[in-house]
This record gives sequence, C-alpha cells and structure tokens, in this order.
Amino acid sequence: MSVMKTSMRNFFAHKGRMALSAIAVMLSVAFVTGTLVFTDTMGTTFDKLFAATSSDVTVSAKGASDSGETQSDNGKPPVMPASVVDKVGGADGVKSAEGTVFSTSVTVVDADKDSLSPTSGAPTIVGNWNTNDARTMKISSGNAPRGPDQIVVDADTADKHDLKLGDEIGVISAVGTHRAKVSGIAEFQVTNPGAAIFYLDTATAQKALVGETGVYTNVNITAAAGFTDAQVKKNVAGELGGAYKVQTAKEIADANAKDVGEFMNVMKYAMLGFAGIAFLVGIFLIINTFSMLVAQRTREIGLMRAIGSSRRQVNRSVLVEALLLGVFGSILGVAGGVGLAIGLMKLMSATGMNLSTDDLTIAWTTPAVGLLLGIVVTVLAAYVPARRAGKVSPMAALRDAGAPLDAKAGIVRAVIGLLLTGAGGFLLYLASAADKASEGSMWLGGGVVLSLIGFVVIGPLLAGAVVRVLGAVVLRAFGPVGRMAERNALRNPRRTGATGAALMIGLALVACLSVVGSSMVASATEQLDKTVGTDFIIQSDTGQLITPQAVQAAKSAEGIANVTEYKWTQADFTTPDGKTLKKTAITAADPSYATDLATEVVAGKLADAYKPDSMSVHEKFAKDHGVELGSKIAVDFKDGSTADLTVRAITSSDVVIDAGAMYTSIDTMAKYVPADKMPLDQLLFASAKEGQDAAAYKSLKDALHDYPQYEVRDQTDYKEALKGQIDQLLNMIYGLLALAIIVAILGVVNTLALSVVERTREIGLMRAIGLSRRQLRRMIRLESVVIALFGALLGLGLGMGWGATAQQLLALEGLKVLDIPWPTIIGVFIGSAFVGLFAALVPAFRAGRMNVLNAIATE
Repeated sequence: MSVMKTSMRNFFAHKGRMALSAIAVMLSVAFVTGTLVFTDTMGTTFDKLFAATSSDVTVSAKGASDSGETQSDNGKPPVMPASVVDKVGGADGVKSAEGTVFSTSVTVVDADKDSLSPTSGAPTIVGNWNTNDARTMKISSGNAPRGPDQIVVDADTADKHDLKLGDEIGVISAVGTHRAKVSGIAEFQVTNPGAAIFYLDTATAQKALVGETGVYTNVNITAAAGFTDAQVKKNVAGELGGAYKVQTAKEIADANAKDVGEFMNVMKYAMLGFAGIAFLVGIFLIINTFSMLVAQRTREIGLMRAIGSSRRQVNRSVLVEALLLGVFGSILGVAGGVGLAIGLMKLMSATGMNLSTDDLTIAWTTPAVGLLLGIVVTVLAAYVPARRAGKVSPMAALRDAGAPLDAKAGIVRAVIGLLLTGAGGFLLYLASAADKASEGSMWLGGGVVLSLIGFVVIGPLLAGAVVRVLGAVVLRAFGPVGRMAERNALRNPRRTGATGAALMIGLALVACLSVVGSSMVASATEQLDKTVGTDFIIQSDTGQLITPQAVQAAKSAEGIANVTEYKWTQADFTTPDGKTLKKTAITAADPSYATDLATEVVAGKLADAYKPDSMSVHEKFAKDHGVELGSKIAVDFKDGSTADLTVRAITSSDVVIDAGAMYTSIDTMAKYVPADKMPLDQLLFASAKEGQDAAAYKSLKDALHDYPQYEVRDQTDYKEALKGQIDQLLNMIYGLLALAIIVAILGVVNTLALSVVERTREIGLMRAIGLSRRQLRRMIRLESVVIALFGALLGLGLGMGWGATAQQLLALEGLKVLDIPWPTIIGVFIGSAFVGLFAALVPAFRAGRMNVLNAIATE
C-alpha cells in the first residue's frame, strides 16, 4: 500500500480525533487572515476617501500639517488672507480657486449639551459648505446653509443622534459657542470611516472657527484641461513665493495615508502577534495529538515495519497526515478569516467607524499567507511525533500498544530545560538590575523568551512534582477516584507537561500584564498623592484646549480659592554650551502651580522660576548642556520673540507627572508672545477654600456646565479615570489573548479524549470490578482539573516573575510601586479549575457511555 493511501486511510479513520487539532489550526489561520483582510479593507476605505475629497491642488496656511489638518496652540486653525484666492486664481493652469475654512479643534453639542462627536476616536470637523465637499456629500433633505442660523449635518451623525431638520446644534470652538439649527442633512457619496461633519456658510464658519471674516484655512484649486496637477502646483507656488504650503491631491492623499498607515501597522502587527501566540499554543495541541496517535498505533506501525515499510515511509505517512490536517484546517481558517474581518467591520460600525463591505479587500497574498502558515506550522509540529513513529521497530507488533518513554531523552530534555530556564532567569536578573530602561528592556525580552522555552522543555520534569502537590491539596479529598486521577495525570509527564504548557503561555501573559498594569496604576496613584496638592483638575479628554471663557467660568465658581492656568508651547533654546535645540517644549503656568504640583527640586526654588524672565530646567537637561543656577538660556518662542531667561531652579528628572518639564510664568511668556498668538490652556488646576471641598466641586461643575468638552475631576475621579484607561487597554489585550486560551482548552479536551481512547481496555476493566459511571466521569474531570491547575500554576508564577521584572524597569521611569493584583491572580487560578471541568465534559461523557464488554475486548 502506498504512503499516500495509508495516510489517507489513517486520517479519515481518526477524523474525530483530528477534529480539535483542525479547529486549532482553523482559529489561528482565521485570526491571521482576518487581521490582514480587515486592515487591508480599512486601508482601501481611507485611500478612496482621501482620493475623493482632495482637490487637484490645495494651498494650506502656514502651520498646517502635511495631511492638511489644522494645528495651533491657540485653538484656532492657521489661516491666510482672502487675497490669496485671487492671487492663485490668476496662475497659469488654474481653472478655478475656492477658499475654504475648517477646524477639527471643535466640540459640537445638541440642545441638551450632549456631545455629537464620535466615540470611536474619529475627528469632528466643522467647515464651510464648498464645491469640493459637494462632490462627496449630497444633501438628501433640507438645504445648504444660507445664513448664521443654519447648519448641515452628515447623515450618519444625524441617524446616530436622532437629529432632524430644525434641531438646534451648538458649535464650541476657541472663539466661543455658535448656535444654529439643522437646515440640511448630507449623505456621504464615499464610505465615511466615522467622522462627524458639520457645514456652515462661509462667513459664519470664519466667525465661528477663527473669529474674523476674510480669511481661509485652505484654497482648493481645480486644474484646467491640459495641465497636470504637478504643473499647476509649480505655477501656484511660483505666484505665492513659498509663503504657503502647496500640495497636489496625490501628495495630500499620501500624507493622510501615511498617518493612517502608521496606526494601522501598529494594530495589524499587534493582532498578528497575538495570532502568533495562538499558533504557538496550537503547536502543543498538534504535537500531543500526533504523539498519542503514534503511541496508540504502535502495534500497527510495528506490523507495517515487519512487512517491509521503511522508517522513511512511516515517517512520511505521519507527515502526510499532518499535511492533510494543515490543508483542511487552513482552508477553513481562510474562509473563517474573511468572516472574522466582516464581523470586525460590523463591530467597528457599531462603535461609530463605518466600514462598507463593498470595500472588502482580499489580496491574493492573504489566503496564500494563511494557507502557507497553517500548513507549515502543522507539519513542523508533527515532525517530532513522525520521527518517533519512524523509530518503532518490527518487534513492537508483538507488544501491547503504547511505547515506553525514552529515559535518556528525558534526562537530556531535563538538562536542556534547566539550562534554558537558568539562562532566562539570569537575563531577568540583569534586566531588574539595569541602570537604564532601554538596556534592561533587551535583557527582559531575552529573559522572557528563554524562561518560557525553558519552562516548556522542563514541563514534564515539573509535572511530576507539581501534580503530586496539587493532588495532595485538591484530589485526596475525593478518595480512590482522586488518587486514580492523580496517577493518570502522572502516567505520561511529557503529555501532561505539553498540555499544561499550552495553557501556561496565555496565563503567563495575562499575569505579567496584570502585574504591570496594576503597578502602573499604584505608582501613578502614589505620585498623585505625594505631588498633586490641588483639589480639582479640569481638562478635555479629546485634547481640546481650554478657552478663555471657560477659564473665567472656572474662576467665578463659588468656594474656589484659586485657579492655576497651565499652557504649553514650543521654542528654540540656545544653551550656554552654544547649542540650539529646535522645537523644545516649555511650560508656562501661574506661580501657584509650584504648590499645586510638589515637584522635587535639586537646586534653587521652583517658586523663583515664576519670577519675571526666569525659568526652570530639569536635571538631565542641565547636565547635558552645562546649565547651572543663574545660567542664561535664549528662548525663541514660537510665534513670538526671543527672551533671555535666567535659570532659577533645577528640578528632578526622576518624576512621573510632568517628567522633563521646564517651567516659566505665564506673565513671562505673555511678554514675548503677542496676545493673539498666546497658547490656550492645556488644563486648569483649582483648589477649594478651606472646608468647602464638596460645595466647590459642585459649584465648579455647575460653572462649566455650558462647556461639556471639559471634565472636572477631583483626585479620586482622576485616579479612577487613569485606572479605567489602563483597564480598558488590558481588557482589549485579554480579549486578544482569549484566542490562545481557547486553543489551549481545546488541547486539554483533545488530550483527555485521546487518553480515554488509549485507556479503553483499562476503563472497561475498572468498570467491570465496580467503578460506577459517575466515579469514572469524576475521575476524568479531576484529571482535567489538575492538568489545568498545573498549567495555571506555572503560567501565573512565570507571568508574575516577568511582571515584577518589567516593573523594575518602570521604576527607572519613576513608576516605583510593585503591586501584585492578588484578586486577579487568585481569580484566574480558580477559573482555571473551572476550565478543566469544562474541558472534561465531553471526554468524561463519552467514557461513561462505553460498553464494558466491548471496552475489555479492545486491543
């Protein structure tokens, strides 16, 4: 019989036993394929949007980013005079030129002051209705804005917030709040990735967003027939003499695509990383499956060898079975991946980022990568069991099924495992003892990899000791059934070790991230308690700057002792060593900030830094540039003039809050920066009058009721918000790790199912001498529980070690508190026992249904 026929016969004869391995391959391939399809589809969606919304050539005001978005310290978009429109309109090759004004530094609210901005992180855009936007937006009801009291809203936002014609909307910008009623609803003619877009007429948009008429943020140019975009750009740039930024449609689309692409790459590679973890876990499942199948077919393989099959043929037979498994699982995985991508698109649509299945992008490389990866991983995972099958001798045909373990191989494995684990532990020690976080992170990465591999290799050796301890604590209470469950788990330490290792990987990452996240929250909380002396913090969660009107409202609140303003801008520093540092951050605040934030000072007094023409620097900056108390630094303020500031204080660089900040007073900045160019406040700090904390908190919230873009938080609120942000990130990571844990659970199910088949005669004999079905099922469930707890114990212990080491590196950045989240660790450990119970349900049920006589008669 040929190798292929033998492999096909064995594959379909054991298709039930192969099913769970196939599911593991399918899930892993689906994750990879789904990630690639989803990210490619998002890329296609944005590419189409950028191509459709860009004019042939665009002139942007000085200060605009390459992607065309506005950016300004004073909250207003950078603008150009209306005369630029006439100037470029006369350039050779220009068919038409139209001035536009828009801003993304806005908040839009309904009549109840509830935000209409997307919750997905997509921008809110307010601009004037213009010819270019009319190409991609079609007013489906109502009319275009025709006066200061009219506004158009996109259909997606209108549907989401149930807006109708005539509803009142408020546009809140740095200029103030402009109110108008919905005069029209516009539908996208291209896929909207989730932005909320509102249109005013040109004069109203100028007043509401910039505070003056006769200015534009952009000029949209249409090229005349016979002229390329590049030619028109050259001609327009010549007319303007380099005073403004001139870009073709392709250049803007490429800049936008680059910005989106950077985010997409981070998301894509992060998701592929988790898919890789799932593949790693799946390898253990496949190795276990084929190892057990080979052991169960020892007599059959011995007979094949006796009638003339060579080692190579037996080896190839098993590998062909693995190939069939890989092909079958990968094909299902590719199909499932497309479905997963569509599901992710629907999920994103539910959160506000609309992605159309019309843009579904499946590059030929995507299924090719999925198939290749699934097949290669499956065949490689089956290689060791295949070699073991090739070593079965013809004499095995005369013995019972099941091959004894190779004691020599076990010793070699133990030595290698101990060496790898020791090397990993040593690297983790080096990481914890490192003086620099960048250096320690390399040791940490190496230590994580080596210790993980070491624990996987040494798993069978650990299984004997750990399972005995778990058996004494957990199983002995169940009497003889518990002791039999313990012996079954110890019967094949290699199998138990591999099954537990699959679960160990996912739980190790969960434990590590839990420790890191909990330590970050605890460290930040400690820093807040130690350094923040103010009672309330006011800021925008969307990054919108605080308007002067909101500042005055906060200062007018009853029960408030003082309000500290906090601004940030960039400047070019010329230091005593003669170096010029471009675009260096400098923070301007009221003198009360010195008490609002108790920053550690290594020289001088921080309060002196708020004196006229004075500043502070941090310790590392001072050492790098030879700065001492009394040194002069030439500070060339952005949009302002140059000031010679005297260094009055040197602060510690070893802080978390405001790390690396260099302070001056707002009065000093105002002396060198024109009033209309002064940056708006990033945030405000407010302190209550003695004994009036609760009343001041309520009063401050009431005072800022008309400014829903800002959040008022006391220290407790701020800590909860910080914890919520970290928990949200961790929950997302845990969700991605869930795939690896699901695959590990499949491994436990598969191991038990194949173990039941392997012990069929034994089970029949135990049933014949009085073991009840209930006792049999309990025995299998307890065996599953102890295997799951074994994997959990190794994983949680290893993960806490990684997390503690990572925290030592965070301590170098000021996060010095190590916090072990024991409720989470204990909860995961207990949850692992339930995972074991769940995994054993089907194998235990099937074992209980065995016919006793047929089981005893099984060869």
